[in-house]
Amino acid sequence: MCTGKCSRFVGLGLLPMAFIAIIANVLLIFPNGETKWTDHITIQVWLMAGVGGAGLFMLCPSCNAIRAGGKGCCGEGCCGNRCRMLRSMISSIFGGLGSFYCLAVSGTALNDGPLCNFNNQTGKAADWGYHFKEMEYNYLFNKPSWELCLQPPNIVLWHIVLFSILLGLGVLEFVLCAIQIINGLFGIMCGDCRKKGNNEA
Repeated sequence: MCTGKCSRFVGLGLLPMAFIAIIANVLLIFPNGETKWTDHITIQVWLMAGVGGAGLFMLCPSCNAIRAGGKGCCGEGCCGNRCRMLRSMISSIFGGLGSFYCLAVSGTALNDGPLCNFNNQTGKAADWGYHFKEMEYNYLFNKPSWELCLQPPNIVLWHIVLFSILLGLGVLEFVLCAIQIINGLFGIMCGDCRKKGNNEA
């Protein structure tokens, strides 16, 4: 595959992932789709790994990769020019850091579990905590234990699904950014591809 086509493929892949990550992170701010639980949100949600790391941080690498896959400055070649490839490669390095940040935060969130209340009778702040973190078993594979979280309703499933989406997106974005870094290096070395008949200029 030509480096330009590869860049375009990477860029078009990163763009929707960035918007999905932003949406997933915003949904995490409203447990169970309700606004009344926003005072009881995990620290990992407030770190905004989906909005920042896998979202806004990924828009620049995506746009630069799409541009690098466009026409070169010297013809209609598919490799793009060296300057565009260089910009794409550098922005992909920062994009990789953003996706790794999302990956690390999401992994930690899944390991710690949601912030919830095991005692439905009182509203004391002491009743809220990362209760699954203190347990000896892994709550992810013990579905009956999810019912121990009484408030917010369905918070465990909400937490697992959305952070799993962010984790998956972080991994995919990291891989695509790594591919674009390597692809960008080849693009810089290859320069502009041109149609036969124009490559003697």
